Amino acid sequence: MKSRSTLTAWLGSLDAPRLARVLATRRDAAAAPEPRTLGELADRLQRPGSVALALPPLTLPCLQVAEALAARGGAASRDNLAKLLGAADGDAARGLDSTLKALADHALVWPDGTGALRMASPLRQAWEAPLGVDDPLEKLLAGATSDELRAMLVALGIKPQSTKQQRLAALVEHHSDPGAVAEVVARAPAITRKLLARRADPTAGQRQFIMFGSSGPELEPGARWALDRGLLIVDRHRYGPVHMPVEVALALRGPAWHAPFDPLPPSTPSVAIGSAAVEREAAAAATAFAAQAASVLAACSASPPARLKSGGIGARELARISKAAQADDAVVRLTLEAAYAAGLLGRDHDRVVPTAAYDAWADQEPAERHTALLHAWRNLALTPTRARDGDNKALPALAGAPPCGGCLQARHGLLHAAAQLPAGHGAATASELGPLVAWYRPFADGAPQDGTPFALLIHEAGLLGVLARGALSPLGTALLEDDAAGLAAVCGRLLPTATRTARIGADLTAIVTGTPSAPLASLLDSVADRETSGTASVWRFSTGSVRRALDAGHSPDGLAADLATVTSGPLPQPLTYLIADTARSHGRVRIATAACVIHGEEPTLLTELAAHRKLAKLGLRQLAPTVLVSRSPLDATLAALRAEGYAPVAETTDGTVRIEKKRPHRAAAPVPPPRRAGTGTDHHNAVRDTAATPATADPNALAARLLTAPPTTPDPDPFGSGVPFGTDTEEIVAGWAKRLPYSDVRRLAHAIDAGQAITVEYVAASGNRTVRTLSRLALDPPYLEAWCHLRDDERVFTLSRIHGVMPT
Repeated sequence: MKSRSTLTAWLGSLDAPRLARVLATRRDAAAAPEPRTLGELADRLQRPGSVALALPPLTLPCLQVAEALAARGGAASRDNLAKLLGAADGDAARGLDSTLKALADHALVWPDGTGALRMASPLRQAWEAPLGVDDPLEKLLAGATSDELRAMLVALGIKPQSTKQQRLAALVEHHSDPGAVAEVVARAPAITRKLLARRADPTAGQRQFIMFGSSGPELEPGARWALDRGLLIVDRHRYGPVHMPVEVALALRGPAWHAPFDPLPPSTPSVAIGSAAVEREAAAAATAFAAQAASVLAACSASPPARLKSGGIGARELARISKAAQADDAVVRLTLEAAYAAGLLGRDHDRVVPTAAYDAWADQEPAERHTALLHAWRNLALTPTRARDGDNKALPALAGAPPCGGCLQARHGLLHAAAQLPAGHGAATASELGPLVAWYRPFADGAPQDGTPFALLIHEAGLLGVLARGALSPLGTALLEDDAAGLAAVCGRLLPTATRTARIGADLTAIVTGTPSAPLASLLDSVADRETSGTASVWRFSTGSVRRALDAGHSPDGLAADLATVTSGPLPQPLTYLIADTARSHGRVRIATAACVIHGEEPTLLTELAAHRKLAKLGLRQLAPTVLVSRSPLDATLAALRAEGYAPVAETTDGTVRIEKKRPHRAAAPVPPPRRAGTGTDHHNAVRDTAATPATADPNALAARLLTAPPTTPDPDPFGSGVPFGTDTEEIVAGWAKRLPYSDVRRLAHAIDAGQAITVEYVAASGNRTVRTLSRLALDPPYLEAWCHLRDDERVFTLSRIHGVMPT
C-alpha cells in the first residue's frame, strides 16, 4: 500500500506532457478501459507482469540501476544508490540522473515524499538474487521470535531492548553500519571468516542443494557462529539454505566494491564515409539480394521443398534450392523466412509451396519486391540465418520455432545502435557494432557465432543493404522509423527497374545485368541453366536445356522467336544451330504407355479390333499393322475380346502361351475340431472368441450400456477426487506436452513440484533424439528450464518436444 500511495502521489506531481509520456511508454497501463483516476493507474502499473512491455526498450544502465535498487530491497536514497554504483560525481553522476529520469518515464522508479527512490514491485521480482545478494535483514528476520532477536543482540554485545520491534530495529541499525559488521567478522573464527567471504563473493555460486526428506539444510562448518550473530539467517518462510542479508554481503565486499554501471555507450572505432558511398553499396547489396531472392522463390515454385517429419526444411532441400538458385545458404534461409512471414510461402501437407500472393509479387518491380521482404525481416521474431543450435546440430529452416523476443529486440537494437554513430561515419568493422547493440538492448539475443556477438544479424543487415560500409543506409533509416511510405520511396530510388533484355553471346551464355523481369527469367529458366545470380545473372544454353524446353511444348521456331525478342541483336549462329540440331533429333524415338499389347499375323483382324465400337472402352491404338496397345489391363482386355466372340490367348513375360488351368482351392492348414458343448476353456480364450464374434452379443444389453454411458470419454481422475488433474502443474504440463501419456505427465509434474531430477527423451528442432537427465526444473510454459547433465549446462527445453519421461 505504501508503494501504491507514493506512486500515486508522484504521478499527481507530474505535468501533463510528462504524464502523457509515461502513458505512451507503458501502453499496457493506458489500454482500454482507460484508467479513471491516478490510483487506478498506479494499480495497473504495479500489477504483476505490467513491466513486460516497458522493459525491452531499456538500455543497459537502466537495468543496472534497477538491479542495484532491487538489491537494496526496492527502496534507497539517491546518495546510497550512487555510492553503491560508484556514481557520486562526474560523468557517472550525470549518467545516473539521466538513467533515473528514463526509468521514471517508464514509471518503474520514482521518488517518494521522503526523498527515497522506490521501484515497481513487479520489477523487483525480476531478479532472484540482484547483484548476487539476498533479501534485507528486516525481511529475513520477519519470522524470528523476540527471544531469538535478544540472543543475537547479546552475542553482538548490544544491550537488548524491551520489545520485539525495538530489538529488530537495533539489529538492522547495527548491520547497516559496514564498519560495525567488519569489526564483528574480525573477531570470528578463521573457518567462519572464510565461509562469510565465500558467501559474500559476487563471483562465487550461491546455490546449495538440499536432499528432500531431510529435516533441513546441513550447516557448513563455522555457520553456527554467524547464525548466532545474525550474519547468516535461516528463513522460516522459505525452505532452503541459510541466507546472508544484503547489508552483511555489501559490508564484506568492502568500500572499494561497486555494482556494475556503464552510463555511457561503448566506444566504437569509426571511419569517415560519405553518404554517396553508403548509398552505392546499399543499392548494390539490395539489388543483388532482390535478384537472388527471386531465384530462390522461383526454385521453390518449380519444385516445392519437402518438409521434415519434425518440421521445417532440412539441409538436403536447402542445398538443392541453393544449387538451383546459385545462392549461398544464408541467402536461402533469409529469403525463405522473410517470404513465409510476408505470406509468399505456405505449408501444403508435407511441402512448402508458393501462395497466390507470390505470383503478384513476382510480377512487381525489384524495388517493390525488396520492400515487402524488408518489412517482413524487420518484424521477424527469430534469426533466419542461424544454421546451428547450441549443440552444433543443423537447424532446419521454417521450423516453426516459438517466437524469440530477444531476436526481435536485437534487430531493432542494431538499427538504433547504427543510427547513433556520428554523421558521415561508419564502424571500422561492422562486427564492432555488437557491443553497442548489447548496450542499447541488453535483452537482445546475440546468437554468437565464432565468439562475435550479433554476427549473424549484422551479416543479414549487410545482405539486405540495411548496413553499408559500417553505417546505417537510407533503407535502415526507413526501417528504424517504421516508415512504410519512406521505405518504398528509398527502395524505388536505390534499386533499378527490372531488366527485360539479355545479352546472348556466341559462347552460348545469356547475361542479364540487374534483376531480370519475371517473363525474362521464366523464359531463360525454361531454355537454359542458371549459373550465377546477383547483380548480374548468367544462364548457359546446352543440348539438355533446349531439349527441356522442347519437352515443355515449345517449338523450335517459337523458341528462337521468343529469344530474339529479348536480345538486342540477332541470335548468335551457335545458338541457332544448337536449337536446330536438338529439334532434329527430338522425338525420333517415342515412348507410349500401355497396359498390355495385342499382336497377331493378320493385319485386317487387328484393324477390325481397333475400329470395333464395343471395344472402344479398352483404349486400343494401332502402332503397326500387326500391333495394338491397350490402356486396359491384360485380363480386362482378354475378357472383353472373348465377350465379343474373339478367341485370344494370353502370353507370359517370355512370349509363351499362358495355360489357364484352375486349381482347386485347399486350406493351407488343417481345420481344428470344433469345441464340444460343456468343454472347459480358459477365460482368456472365451473373451477373445466373444470379441471375435460380435454377432453373438445381446443387442438389448449393448443398447442399455450405450444409453447409460456418458456422451464423451470422462476426464482422467487419478485420485478419485472428481477433478481431472491432481495439481495445477499436471494440467499445465498436459496442455503443452501433447505427446506424453498421462503417467508421464504425472511423473514430470511431480518432479517439477518436488525439485527432483528426471530423465526425458527429447527430440530437438533438428530432429535428433536424445535421452537427457535434467535437474533444477523450472516450469515456464511452453518451456522447461533445467540443468542438462548431458550438456553440463543450463538449457531451455520445449515441452511439446518431450516424448517420454523416466525416473532417474
